[in-house]
Amino acid sequence: MAATPHLDDRSDDDALVLEWEQTRHTPTEDVFGIATGTFVAALGLHLLKSVDAVTGGTAGLALLLDQVLAAPFWLVFVLVNLPFIALALWKKGIRFTLLTLCSVGIVSALSSVNAALMPLHDIAPIYAVLGGNLLVGVGMLILFRHQASLGGVNVVAILIQDKTGFRAGWVQMIVDALIVASALFVVPWVLVLLSALGVVVVNLVLAVNHRPGRYIGH
Repeated sequence: MAATPHLDDRSDDDALVLEWEQTRHTPTEDVFGIATGTFVAALGLHLLKSVDAVTGGTAGLALLLDQVLAAPFWLVFVLVNLPFIALALWKKGIRFTLLTLCSVGIVSALSSVNAALMPLHDIAPIYAVLGGNLLVGVGMLILFRHQASLGGVNVVAILIQDKTGFRAGWVQMIVDALIVASALFVVPWVLVLLSALGVVVVNLVLAVNHRPGRYIGH
């Protein structure tokens, strides 16, 4: 008769699988997590928009286009993200794509809600830019941990991390530097410098906290 393996004799892989099964998010937790992440991110974008600042990713591109075009921010944000949503469907599957699409839609809707219910005037640009980017980074981190994103560069960053192990935060930072630099054609240089500092903040939040293996629940 074969001996029954002792619990302590399990391999590390077996222990990791068991731990993941015990800690993965329930559907209710996913709903609450996505609601929280989108609210926090939308609040951060509201702070940025209040001082005409920019940030990285498709959110930053939407903020720039919002200053050039007559279209509202929520519409620009959705349209900018559509090509990346298609990329997510191709590479990350239906669940990730649907959650990301929902997240983009909620943030777009909340941008209008925030503008109507919380108008901001005379806020210090340095506070709006640094605080706004910190909130955007925290919101994105929450969404990442619930297998969603804000679309755009987030999707590309996660794909690169999954394939190479190169952290999503660093990928985002490289792309964001190019986006913020292009803002020199639209935004005063002082705001561009502040925005660049804000991009460092949002990506440090991701680089420090979004590491494979550090967080198990999905």
